[in-house]
Amino acid sequence: MINTCIALSMAISMHLGLENNYNNIHPHARCSIEDTIMGVYYNSEDNISTYIGKKYHNIELGIVTGYSSNEIVPMIRYVKDNFFISPAYETSGNYGITIGIELKFK
Repeated sequence: MINTCIALSMAISMHLGLENNYNNIHPHARCSIEDTIMGVYYNSEDNISTYIGKKYHNIELGIVTGYSSNEIVPMIRYVKDNFFISPAYETSGNYGITIGIELKFK
């Protein structure tokens, strides 16, 4: 029997404190094996991002690709039920937050 770890979801986000206009719809596929997370999603800059990291209770830490600031950037996200919040920054020097809800498909 083949055991699969793929979970599909759709996130809807808001970007607060930032200047640019960002994508707010994020299709997402994730694989979770114990506390290790990895996946792919359509990011706020209209690019495909891949990531790998660890989940510590409600905190996700890792690295992610697909952003204009660098080939690989750090990732941190607080998740509670379907809600999430994450720090955000722009190469112009602005800092803000991304908040959202992630709807999981079963």
